[in-house]
Amino acid sequence: MRKIIYAENVSLDGFIEDQNGKIDWTAPSEALHIHFNDREKDIDTHLYGRKVYEIMKFWEHADQDSSLPHYMHEYSRIWQQQKKIVFSTTLKSVDSGYELKHSVDPEEINAWKQTSGKNMFVGGASLAASFLKHRLLDEIHLYVIPILLGGGKPMFPSGEEQQLKLIETKKFPENVVMLKYQLKLQTEAD
Repeated sequence: MRKIIYAENVSLDGFIEDQNGKIDWTAPSEALHIHFNDREKDIDTHLYGRKVYEIMKFWEHADQDSSLPHYMHEYSRIWQQQKKIVFSTTLKSVDSGYELKHSVDPEEINAWKQTSGKNMFVGGASLAASFLKHRLLDEIHLYVIPILLGGGKPMFPSGEEQQLKLIETKKFPENVVMLKYQLKLQTEAD
């Protein structure tokens, strides 16, 4: 069965954007970017909210920008081959190469999980919260950046309690720590 994974760069105090909506503090080092490239090889579908869709369009032609390093070219080429579905209640259309959905249909998404293929990634806090509410997420990967923002957009809006099981950790040279969690079922014991 395919997994749905929510991965996010997050400040130590739990924010994915600063108080001005900026994410420049999340720019990955070469080592972390190469890790993201390797991680992408296990993904074949990206599920985006509107804002992440707009940010990620950068990668459509990044492999043609000679000012970017090789590892960014590699990420762009991997990303271009993957399926991309945008969830938005406000967009009327999306660019070629993307599919648009106006709502999260848990039955449809559970059916996707049963099909053959690689894992799927969720991008966007609101979309991830919806997937969490419908118990569609299988894993959460946090990349904790050593910064305290003191406010901003939280990784998850308020919601119900969820139990998680730590399944992997990794420290990167720039003191970023990856924490990989599996969501625990209500009946699952430790």
